Amino acid sequence: MAGLTYRDAGVDIEAGDELVRRIKPLAQSTRSEHVLGALGGFAGLCSVPKDIEDPVLVSGTDGVGTKLKLAFELGRHDTIGIDLVAMCVNDIITVGARPLFFLDYFATSKLDVDQAEAVVRGIVEGCRQAECALLGGETAELPGFYASGEYDLAGFAVGVVGRKRIIDGKTVRSGDHLIGLGSSGLHSNGFSLARRALFEGKSPQSLDDPFVDGETLGEALLRPTRIYAKAARIACEHDVHSMCHITGGGLPENLPRVTPDGLGVTIDTSAWTPDPLFALIREQGGVAETEMRRTFNMGVGFTMIVAPDRSAALIDALEAAGERAFLVGEVADGEGVSFST
Repeated sequence: MAGLTYRDAGVDIEAGDELVRRIKPLAQSTRSEHVLGALGGFAGLCSVPKDIEDPVLVSGTDGVGTKLKLAFELGRHDTIGIDLVAMCVNDIITVGARPLFFLDYFATSKLDVDQAEAVVRGIVEGCRQAECALLGGETAELPGFYASGEYDLAGFAVGVVGRKRIIDGKTVRSGDHLIGLGSSGLHSNGFSLARRALFEGKSPQSLDDPFVDGETLGEALLRPTRIYAKAARIACEHDVHSMCHITGGGLPENLPRVTPDGLGVTIDTSAWTPDPLFALIREQGGVAETEMRRTFNMGVGFTMIVAPDRSAALIDALEAAGERAFLVGEVADGEGVSFST
């Protein structure tokens, strides 16, 4: 009689091997000239580009948060990986870094190969958009640790920038212009509040409810986070002074992270029209405007600060590259972020 096996304990080694077989060609499609070796070893190898003087490595890590709950409920796993890459890459590009490679961590109670492959396909698409390599990752099968059919994700991005080209906000001056880049919706922040407001609020919604432009509410909420790597490269060509990823904390809490002490930012809220998702959350949950602004991006996923004589040309270049770019405010003496209409 055969003894107890790892599969009996809930870990399917064969399923893990099948997943690796499927994702190898996907990861290979993101390979750059700087990647050494092949996927499947104990470590990923990547050289530093030779065209960067005095290179400095830049790293960032993040997850997707409770947006994963929507992926589980909708049975849609093909875009959540884009969110994972975006949340990491959008952080490291704020200092002018060129993304080099990405690593992922996927953990589940019981490995569903089709589900995991869909997630990795999203990660690969995110890496393509960011123009970085999927260098490796880890798939962990942890029996009984997660609910059936659910998983968790973490991501790790590494980029490089020349020491003299680091964007650190030190050149920001009073009178500089603040340019905003449109978001695709909530991106990957504030979903705990959004789900509570929409599905437990005064008039509970359904993920299947029609929303706008033929989308259901669930589809609108699951839109993947925009990746701003190309936009950041364009900004660096226009002598950008500061760049900011608008994540949890919204504009009020993120902008002070990239402006010098003694300077604040005034924002004109009439400069753009937020996605209807935000109005629906506000209405259904009775959420105060200050709470909305410090939780969500409110339609602005990334910002750039430039000299006044540079802003028009930068906006034109960003729009030519497919971004929705608009002048949203300016830097002024003082502290913090203020809003006007």
